[in-house]
Amino acid sequence: MMVYHKYRTPIPDKRIMYYYFYFMQERMNIFWKKCNNNTSPLTEDPILRDYKFTNVYRACDRVSQYLISNVIYKHIDGFTPEDMLLRILVFKIFNKIETWDYLEKTYGDICIEHFDVEEICRLLSNKQKSYPIFNNAYMMTGSHRRYDYLPSKHAKWLQMVKDEFIGQKVVNKILKADSMETVFNLMEQCSFVGGFLAYQYTIDFNYSPYVNFDENSFVKAGIGAIRGIKKCFKFVGNNYEDAIKYTYEHLDDLRNEFGLDSFKPLPGREPHLIDIQNCFCETDKYLRVKMPDLLVGNVRIKQRYKKSTTPIVYEFPPKWNISQNIFL
Repeated sequence: MMVYHKYRTPIPDKRIMYYYFYFMQERMNIFWKKCNNNTSPLTEDPILRDYKFTNVYRACDRVSQYLISNVIYKHIDGFTPEDMLLRILVFKIFNKIETWDYLEKTYGDICIEHFDVEEICRLLSNKQKSYPIFNNAYMMTGSHRRYDYLPSKHAKWLQMVKDEFIGQKVVNKILKADSMETVFNLMEQCSFVGGFLAYQYTIDFNYSPYVNFDENSFVKAGIGAIRGIKKCFKFVGNNYEDAIKYTYEHLDDLRNEFGLDSFKPLPGREPHLIDIQNCFCETDKYLRVKMPDLLVGNVRIKQRYKKSTTPIVYEFPPKWNISQNIFL
């Protein structure tokens, strides 16, 4: 357990923090109803009913599920560890299932020995004429004059991958890293990859069998999470990560205090730091509607909920040992 100096211990605003735990419990109830094909209304909460919110567990979201099932484990024996990290990174740069499927069909397997940036860019430029190739969930967080000569966002990203991730052997260094924080630092040094994306990519690598660190060993607060933390805490400690760790360490105590103690986790897996971080981002979105007077950054939710017609067959990294138990 993390030890805080008394005057630096994060101090939650209990009036607002209630909604963090309310969101976590109610959103997880929605998840289980979907899993069990419950025909009753998913929720009586009009905010959660009408707007799009991610799952409590990051790994349960549709894109993460596709990454785990199709990009990583579907053909795990057909690629080297270096190939697999490259595949994860390319998939996550676009963060869009349709873009990956398109590349698989038109270009073939993406791997170190088969990474023709010019050809991939040509294919994506053709695709982009009729369909967006990037998911709008993540934005390019930086720039580098080294790539200003390139004509498109995807060309800049892919050339960076070739020059830096492969050419400067960042991928090899990641496979030899001694901690999750080291992986984060290596990724943060890459062009266009700021702190938020570096952390997200680190978690994605950690889904694979080749990067194996405890998800509770390191966390980095993203912009959305910071907004949520500012709303939920009177004082965050030394940094926003302290507030995330404080929440993780006091999950049961705070749930009991708020009378929100019926949260049903994934089998044998309480939310980890990445999920706690994620829920602060989603709580910020929820509070924009519930308590619009809390003006911290954005003032509206951009995406409405649209029911998907494609069910998800949930799969998790085998090292978690939970996939076979999820519906029990």
